[in-house]
Amino acid sequence: MTEQVFTEDAYARSCGAQVTHAAPGAILLDRTVFYAAGGGQPGDTGVLKLANGTEIPVLNTVKGEAAGDILHLVAEDAPLPDVGTALTAELNWQRRHKHMRMHTCLHLLCSIIEAPVTGGQLGEEKGRLDFDMGEMTLDKAEITERLNELIARNAPVGTRWITDGELAAQPDLVRTMKVKPPSGQGKVRLLEVADIDLQPCGGTHVKATGEIGPVAVRKIENKGKHNRRVNIIFVEA
Repeated sequence: MTEQVFTEDAYARSCGAQVTHAAPGAILLDRTVFYAAGGGQPGDTGVLKLANGTEIPVLNTVKGEAAGDILHLVAEDAPLPDVGTALTAELNWQRRHKHMRMHTCLHLLCSIIEAPVTGGQLGEEKGRLDFDMGEMTLDKAEITERLNELIARNAPVGTRWITDGELAAQPDLVRTMKVKPPSGQGKVRLLEVADIDLQPCGGTHVKATGEIGPVAVRKIENKGKHNRRVNIIFVEA
């Protein structure tokens, strides 16, 4: 099992690690700062730096077949360090930080629209959530205004853990219809935006909503009889 440094510290940009397995195209470490793709958040990219100066670009990060394993995907012809080799895993921080900002923003969006979430995806410049809206209607300008009000509040963002049993006793915490939080490990990680949102989430987030920066609803799409897709973009200075 890979120790997931980002779970407790999303701002860690690098960490020391040892190789536990290496095969063409993939390297497994005992610990990492790289987030593995999941929950609509892309896997991290970056580089693995060896003591001899060799740098191995990480093209993507995904979950391995064994529970808890995180695979760092590299080029098929990349040099493969021996098992036990010590190295430094270093993120493409600019890309990761944008993911953190947008992921937190989508939690704010989820708090504004009181409907079950049917899907979602985020990237460096944009993100979206799909909602089972029924007969409800949405207004771009109103949602944009409310999002930026919550961002300007600079509400603290943090995580805490509850047991599987506690989550089962509070089913309203789960907003997603298709993706259920992992259970069976004894505990579930919650993302809490103070007085705004609380729900299970394993992704990476900023420390306060003000760090997100200005955003706008780019468009709202009809994706079925009841399904509406709300697309968010950063409004950079």
